[in-house]
Amino acid sequence: MANRFILNETAYFGCGARKEIKNEIARRGCGKAFVVADKDLIKFGTVKLVTDEIAVPYEIFSEFKANPTVKNVKDGVAAYKASGADFIIAVGGGSAIDTSKGIGIIAANPEFGDVVSLEGVAPTKNKSVPIIALPTTAGTAAEVTVNYVITDESTGRKMVCVDPNDIPALAIVDAELMATMPKGLTAATGMDALTHAIEGYITKGAWALSDMFEIKAIEIISKNLRAATFDGKNMEARENMALAQYIAGMAFSNVGLGCVHSMAHPLGARFDIAHGVANALLLPIVMEYNMPAAKQKYCDIAKAMGVDISGMSVDEGAKAAVEAVKTLSKDLGIPQTLREINIPESAIRQLSEDAFADVCTGGNPREITVKDISALYKKAY
Repeated sequence: MANRFILNETAYFGCGARKEIKNEIARRGCGKAFVVADKDLIKFGTVKLVTDEIAVPYEIFSEFKANPTVKNVKDGVAAYKASGADFIIAVGGGSAIDTSKGIGIIAANPEFGDVVSLEGVAPTKNKSVPIIALPTTAGTAAEVTVNYVITDESTGRKMVCVDPNDIPALAIVDAELMATMPKGLTAATGMDALTHAIEGYITKGAWALSDMFEIKAIEIISKNLRAATFDGKNMEARENMALAQYIAGMAFSNVGLGCVHSMAHPLGARFDIAHGVANALLLPIVMEYNMPAAKQKYCDIAKAMGVDISGMSVDEGAKAAVEAVKTLSKDLGIPQTLREINIPESAIRQLSEDAFADVCTGGNPREITVKDISALYKKAY
């Protein structure tokens, strides 16, 4: 069996790294940019920090939701074609970058124009039009993954699309673009990154190379997320979080995730719950379920999170990992129950069916049924 590892062609890191974009645009011979960016980032001046650094004409597209939809992507494709642009600059979190991936793939593979045909592993033939991704949150790592998630409004489901052709050609991870993130968003996206790292570490597809990245990401996140959340001007902590979420993304993009994500996706699709919040709420509950299948790796997670497990049994060390995650989540003010985020108990049956059908379920380290998932949702309620 061969293990595949796909990354960006080029990536830049560090405060001020966005200044490299001008030279990269020139080097690639790009002519006009289609800038996909969230409206709030335009209002706060974050997008201007990027557009001030480019020396080519551009148009901005901002008509997409926090959980981008099929319609958002179709509208974006039409706007991209009408703009005359030849590349995309994505400025934002997972919403902007995932929308950009959908636009870029369809622009290069028009036979997938219905968007829904991209769900799963779509057999696209051509690389996306070039995408330069500049994340403004430290969580999704969409700038380095081969995944993107689009909500199908007709079914109320999130479609997970996996396609090596969608990966941005260039990632620019500049923590200065993350400086305006409020406390709640910093916490939620940081827990999203931790979920990526933990699920990527224990998923069925994990191997030595991915393990190396994921355990380092867990370590960096555990040391820096509280500081980044409660002292937003601490640029060292923000820069470390920006790096950690990318490191986690490098690995999980290539090995897969698990049931935390498959359970979080329908919460976003049906109730518009922020992805990071959903992941953070579910993570310790699903970890408890998966513990029998990953006890030794849980001990590694506990140590990476700063827990002294010397003298503990494997069972005790594994439990310590779950408790460390719970403590971090509570410290950050993350909601701890589905009731707190207004999810009706009557929705659990549909959520469970959606989660079981999600592509991420296959990577869960412990076999799971619809009934098991329902029990986990009820425990979270």
